[in-house]
Amino acid sequence: MHNAEHVEIFDTTLRDGLQVEGVSATVEDKLRIAEQLDRLGIAYLEGGWPGANPKDIEFFHRAGRELNLATSTLVAFGSTRRPKGKVDDDATLRNLIEAGTEAVCIVAKSWD
Repeated sequence: MHNAEHVEIFDTTLRDGLQVEGVSATVEDKLRIAEQLDRLGIAYLEGGWPGANPKDIEFFHRAGRELNLATSTLVAFGSTRRPKGKVDDDATLRNLIEAGTEAVCIVAKSWD
């Protein structure tokens, strides 16, 4: 059933928002931002790309222990397997699973 009065927001501040030139955040900053977005009632918080860099690895490791989100679901971001690669051998997919989040956001590219 469609409920036009209910909207869920998927926030990308912790990944896409930190890709702007001149903007940087520590892991501690990202944890505090996540807490504030949770307080605002944001439904989904995209935390970053687990395995992409040491900061995101640490963020997901600490988030699992330190974040106590009341309204938000933390989301790990990643991509589908590489062309001609096997799912069982794909590091990106393994990192998504190991991030330990309840949800993942997977970008899939296609072309002719």
